[in-house]
Amino acid sequence: MKHADYDNFLNKELKDTEIAAEYLNAALEGGSIPELLIALRNVAQAHGISELSSVTKLNRQALYKMLSDKGNPTLGSLLVLLKAVGLHLIFTPLQDKAA
Repeated sequence: MKHADYDNFLNKELKDTEIAAEYLNAALEGGSIPELLIALRNVAQAHGISELSSVTKLNRQALYKMLSDKGNPTLGSLLVLLKAVGLHLIFTPLQDKAA
């Protein structure tokens, strides 16, 4: 599969909120902040950065910067972005690793 074909496939899939949630959860479980930021950027790009900029009232440059490899989004910006793509942040207790 060509790179462009994969990008188109990923963009189509990540528009589905259930798939996007699973994708972000998998990235989060990896424990790497850069990995999570890449996943967030992919979800945002699937929904269109320009459209998200308009909906979130965050300018495009701010979105690109916060979702870059060295990005550091504030909790407020993250929550606004997640809401704009149809997701929300929840907390669950850690499971005992011995179980």
